[in-house]
Amino acid sequence: MKKSSSVLLASLIAAAALVACGKKEEAAPVVVTPPPAPVTEPAPPAVVVTPAPSTGSAATTPSPAASSALDAANAATEAAKKNEAPKQ
Repeated sequence: MKKSSSVLLASLIAAAALVACGKKEEAAPVVVTPPPAPVTEPAPPAVVVTPAPSTGSAATTPSPAASSALDAANAATEAAKKNEAPKQ
């Protein structure tokens, strides 16, 4: 019994000595990075629409779907000029 307790005491002293004399780890230096620059999208190229020559009364009155598309395109153009999101 005395031998096992002396071996245990010796191993505890050796473990404590190894831990106390061991190399200490240093904390990694904090690297501060600047925030990224804001990304700006380039302005879309201007689109020029030339009307087709009219061939009758059907060409002067747009269909309801075409009228709706035209209204949406005009709203998007105005919103782009004001840098807003278009209302849909």
